[in-house]
Amino acid sequence: MAAPSHPHPLGVHLHDGGVEVAVLAAHAERVEFCLLDPRPDGGWIEHRVDLPHRTHGVWHGFIPGVGVGQRYGLRVHGEWNPRRGLRHNPAKLLLDPYARAVVPPATLRPELFGHPVDENLQGNPRVPDHRDSMPFAAHGVVVPDRPELFDRRDGNGGSTRPRTPWSETVIYETHVRGLTRTLPDLPKHLRGTYAGLGHPVTIEYLTGLGITAIELLPVHASVPEAHLARRGLPNYWGYSTLGFFAPHLPYAATTDAAEAVIEFRAMVQALHAAGLEVLLDVVYNHTAESGTSGPTLSFRGLDAATYYRLDNDGRDIDFTGCGNSLDATHFRVVQLVLDSLRYWVDAMDVDGFRFDLAPTLARGRNEFHPDHPMLVAMRADPVLAGVKLIAEPWDVGPDGWRTGQFPAPFSEWNDRFRDDVRDFWLPGAARAAAGESSGGLRDLGTRIAGSVDTFGIDRGPLASINFVTAHDGFTLHDLTAYNSKHNLGNGEDNRDGTDNNRSWNHGPEGPTTDAGILAGRRRTIRNLLGTLLFSAGVPMLVAGDEFGRTQNGNNNPYSQDNETSWLDWDLQPWQEDLLATARYLISLRQQFPALGSEQFFVGRPPEGLIGGLKDLTWFAPDGTEMVPRHWEDGGLRMLQVLFADPRLAAPVLTPGSTSAGSPLTNPTTAPGEGSGSLLMVIAGAAYRADVVLPIAASITGYELLWNSSEARPPSKRQRLLPPRSRVSLPPDSLHLYRAV
Repeated sequence: MAAPSHPHPLGVHLHDGGVEVAVLAAHAERVEFCLLDPRPDGGWIEHRVDLPHRTHGVWHGFIPGVGVGQRYGLRVHGEWNPRRGLRHNPAKLLLDPYARAVVPPATLRPELFGHPVDENLQGNPRVPDHRDSMPFAAHGVVVPDRPELFDRRDGNGGSTRPRTPWSETVIYETHVRGLTRTLPDLPKHLRGTYAGLGHPVTIEYLTGLGITAIELLPVHASVPEAHLARRGLPNYWGYSTLGFFAPHLPYAATTDAAEAVIEFRAMVQALHAAGLEVLLDVVYNHTAESGTSGPTLSFRGLDAATYYRLDNDGRDIDFTGCGNSLDATHFRVVQLVLDSLRYWVDAMDVDGFRFDLAPTLARGRNEFHPDHPMLVAMRADPVLAGVKLIAEPWDVGPDGWRTGQFPAPFSEWNDRFRDDVRDFWLPGAARAAAGESSGGLRDLGTRIAGSVDTFGIDRGPLASINFVTAHDGFTLHDLTAYNSKHNLGNGEDNRDGTDNNRSWNHGPEGPTTDAGILAGRRRTIRNLLGTLLFSAGVPMLVAGDEFGRTQNGNNNPYSQDNETSWLDWDLQPWQEDLLATARYLISLRQQFPALGSEQFFVGRPPEGLIGGLKDLTWFAPDGTEMVPRHWEDGGLRMLQVLFADPRLAAPVLTPGSTSAGSPLTNPTTAPGEGSGSLLMVIAGAAYRADVVLPIAASITGYELLWNSSEARPPSKRQRLLPPRSRVSLPPDSLHLYRAV
């Protein structure tokens, strides 16, 4: 017999020799808490206990004698009326949405559907299915509210977050399994796991690369959709959430769900100890249950009418392209999302979140609202105040493109940066090589300067997460080697994935042995890397792009848990060169604080510094300041941009120089020292061309730091060149100078 308890907090929580259980099922007539104990034959003994209390739609009770490690589920009794969104079916064992440890289903079977389906998982969603799903369903596992309470390896359990400022952040988007699945020197049993990601071998690589934060593709418990299950494929990316509070068990080195929680927390702590932040890609816009023809695993059987957006006929409204949308207009969904976010910050100590298809979380009936209650709650929450919040600012609903429209403190993936940088260095370069107009410099310049047209003066450049590639789309290598997607391996007849790649194969499609074409492709990769890392805003690099990883033209490998998606650590010499370049550029970026400016550039010296260096100055190839005709020239592909060191308070004379324009043959300022002013020269012409290094207030010379036409970073110091020096630059190249 269940004793009285409380309707809050939701979920299952240890208390006084048992557990308090609270589950939302606002339209149910009865809810059973089901204790699951193993049988010798591998099956399960189920003991059901009615939750006796119902308060504001929450069923709750105290269950004595239940402890850590107990598996459990829920059964819900009530009306079956799909047209009203009511799909109560007590034959289906349901997962607690608040379960903090989850054993997911081994596979998606017909018994897991609330309606009868055939072997192809297709059937009539209006009719209830009476087969018991318990032997095949997901199980919740009882664990303490905070992992350190049952594992003292975490010490005192206090936060170890590095709290890296946005201005110094370099994000590395990666996948728990894919990053280390083939990583040499990592013990085999740890490859592709949380423990492997937190291992010293992995951490040494990440810190050596120089990034400051890893952004993990979804780690919440997930299951593949029915269309993938029919083809025997996984949802490798994990954008198919089953439980918002539990780490995905298959990514753990342990097979014990409770131990997986500890393993995840230990991974976070190990990364923090190395100064690395952990950001989670979270999918609160939809669930793994897909549309009404999908399985009944949790939310649909508990209270579909509350959790999901439904039309007047009880069918799912889909703003996500994944079959359903969680209804962010309902306070219980807002509560679910906020409770989940707080848990991952409080208990797991993560550093921030990237919100997949974020406009779905901020829609009213259909329309997007920047002051939506969900966003207001996130912005005002004291627990979330200390972490990074990033929006993917688009979904597939009406008017779903919302880049630049999320409120502070959200930063946003900037797809305009991606598109404009690709356009310049890839199809634009292809047109220039063919003697055609390439589109000019206006859009590229706007992105380099922080995208003020997108984010507005009040938010600043750090609202822009700059990226050229992401998990979806071509890798950096494949952008330079393929004009079209090659996704047949996904089993969808090459229909999946975008056709808007903005890529350039430099001649032949795919692999080639032509040395000239390979050199051009690799130079373009370096140009893209340099532009990404030396633009104002927050750069995001995708794992493997730093050494030219290929997916063989697949631009949507969401179902490829294999060599297509895993990083191949057997690097060729050219990849070693590229990796050295990436490390060098990331290190170099940290020397130029203007790139992490919190404010947009205004094109004048700092206040009070009369005659000083402007915070940002654009120069034409002849060294004069750019004027409107340069920006309007659709054929111009060369420019110079000077970022002033914001720390400068007075004109600077470099040691060894006595006056502006005097060459320094023996400079004493090493890279990493002295001025943080940066001159970036873009030589995007299809032919060798000259530029004249500009004259600017307080600048006495320019030291070349990097030239993208070289396969490796420079091995020795370069001679300081005075202003007005004429420099001959190779075609399609990018050059970085320290201005001193």
